[in-house]
Amino acid sequence: MTILGTRRGHHRTAVSHDQTDTNAPIGLLAGSGRFPILFAEAARRQGLRIACVGIKYEAPAELRALCDSFQLAGVARLGGMIRAFRRLGVRRIIMAGKVTKNVIYTPWRMVQLMPDFRTIRWWYFRNRVDNRDDSLLLGVIAEFERDGMTFASALDFCPELLVKDGVLTRRSPTPGERKDIEFGWNLAKEMGRLDVGQSVAIKEKAALAVEAIEGTDRCIERAGLLCRAGGWTLVKVAKPQQDMRFDVPTIGVTTIENLHKAGARVLAIEAGKTILLDQQDVIALAGYLADRYGLSIVAMGG
Repeated sequence: MTILGTRRGHHRTAVSHDQTDTNAPIGLLAGSGRFPILFAEAARRQGLRIACVGIKYEAPAELRALCDSFQLAGVARLGGMIRAFRRLGVRRIIMAGKVTKNVIYTPWRMVQLMPDFRTIRWWYFRNRVDNRDDSLLLGVIAEFERDGMTFASALDFCPELLVKDGVLTRRSPTPGERKDIEFGWNLAKEMGRLDVGQSVAIKEKAALAVEAIEGTDRCIERAGLLCRAGGWTLVKVAKPQQDMRFDVPTIGVTTIENLHKAGARVLAIEAGKTILLDQQDVIALAGYLADRYGLSIVAMGG
C-alpha cells in the first residue's frame, strides 16, 4: 500500500503561492522507499520547511537530515501523528512512501501495533464498507481533516518524477509482446477499478499473477516462479479513479532488478501517471539489461 484528488492533469501545475502558507511548514507523512526522500529534496530546493512524521520501521533514516523536524510514530498511532503535526503548525500534509498493509493481519495485532485511542475509535466507528487501499487511506485523510488539516499530492511539488510517454530502452516490444501489453492493460485497469492492485504479469495473453496486498515486488517474484521459461510481461497502471494524493504507481531500480531476476522481458507502465524514481539510474540499468538480456521498458498512454 503506497501513501503518497486532483483532477486529471492538475498535478502538472506548479505550486502557486496561494496554495501554501510560507510561514507554515509542509507536513510529510512518510512511509518507506525513495519517494519520501525525493519529495523532501524537491521541497528543500523550493525553499519550503518540512515537518516530517515518519512511520516507525518504514520511514528512511535519511529524512532526518532533509527535514526541519523529524519524529517517528507507530503505524497505528493516528492520534500521535495528528498531535505532532498540530504542535508544529502544519495545515497541509503530503503522504509519500509505502506502508506494509499486511501488518493489519498480524497475530495479536492490538498488542503488536499498540493503537492509540483515536485509531481504535476510527477503526471501529468509521464507515466500514471494506478495507481496500482507497477506503483505508481516504478514511485516514478524513480523520486528519477533522483537525483542519488537508492533504495534497506530492506531485504538485515534484511533477518531474512522472514518467513521459515513450520507449525507455533501445529495444521496443515485439508485436507479440504488444498484444500481451494490450491484454494486460485492460486487465490491470479492471483490477485497479476494483482497488485490488495495479500490476499484472502476462504471458501469451494469460494472467500469471495479479498484484494484491503483497505489492508489486512480491507479484513479480510469484510470476517468475510460475513461469520458469521467462519472457513474460508486467503491466503496471494507475487506477481509473486514481487519487493522486496516494497510491500512485511507482517503479525504481529495485523494480527493474526484480524483473530481471524473475525472467521478465517487458515492463509497460502508464505515462503521466507513474512515478519513476531515480530516473537516470533506472534508465542506465534498463539500458544495460536491454542490451545484454533484451529487457524492454515502455511508457504509454491509455
